[in-house]
Amino acid sequence: MLQRRDLLTLALATTAGALWAQPARPIRLVVPYPPGGPLDSIARVLAVAVKDSLGPVVVENRPGAGGNLGADLVAKSPPDGHTIVMGAVATHAINPWLYTKLPYDPQRDFTPLTLVAQVPNVLVMNAETAARLKITSLPDLVAYAKAHPGQLNYGSGGNGSAGHLAGEMFKAQAGLFIVHIPYAGAAPAQLALLGGQVDFNFDNLAAASANIKAGKLKALAVTTAKRSSAMPEVLTVAEAGAALGLKTFDIGTWFGLFGPAGLPAETTAKLNKAFVDAMGAPEVKARFTMLMAEAAPTTPAQFSDFVKAELAKYEKVVKASGARAD
Repeated sequence: MLQRRDLLTLALATTAGALWAQPARPIRLVVPYPPGGPLDSIARVLAVAVKDSLGPVVVENRPGAGGNLGADLVAKSPPDGHTIVMGAVATHAINPWLYTKLPYDPQRDFTPLTLVAQVPNVLVMNAETAARLKITSLPDLVAYAKAHPGQLNYGSGGNGSAGHLAGEMFKAQAGLFIVHIPYAGAAPAQLALLGGQVDFNFDNLAAASANIKAGKLKALAVTTAKRSSAMPEVLTVAEAGAALGLKTFDIGTWFGLFGPAGLPAETTAKLNKAFVDAMGAPEVKARFTMLMAEAAPTTPAQFSDFVKAELAKYEKVVKASGARAD
């Protein structure tokens, strides 16, 4: 006959077994932007790719305030590994200088997990405008702008957007006077470029590639330090403009995964390994290539250092631009 102590042990073991048998609690992968963009697409690809190692991962779009709402949600979540965010250059490097009151600290309130991808921006001209002005290269554009101060303009998705900041960095480093025309989003800015209302833009390479290939836009240079594998024939701004004061030009879009501050080291390591391994899978690589994104897996420490450097870089860029979002 079982003693009381034996019965209690059996009950505890049965309860533990039942709990262990329950489905794993899903991980919330917060995307702080609307569905459909490159960041959202990459998040969904990775969510499927890590299900065998982490269990179900549910992508949740929480757009608003330039990405701040979704990032803040994760910053204030329990550090248990069940809520993470696909942050970006905006949420963790630009917005801290663009917004007077940010609801989170981009370093103190997060645990960096891994950098995921880098997507180059590209300096593109309306092809008809480039032909009319006889501009076939970046040096041609700089020479024309210097000879005709204030006569060229460029569009962007709004004050403080990646395209705006790239344009202001370009103007400052090359010593140019070019008029900035902000639009209510990247799509209207691209339509204005295609329609000839603006002369050039710094656009996302994935968004501009179809019109570049169709001959509607002329690609003069990519904005990152390295050429894009998607269009290796296009020089970087630093390469094309090395003799024009642009040899240190490096600006682009990046995405990366963060958990809340205080995430245990074991949980951080587990999440890092799962997502880094997923980025090496052939089907994930193929999807990244389609989106013209360069996979960029890192250790948590490397990603932390990267964010720190980006934050310092964009402090100077945003302050020089004079852009404010509130």
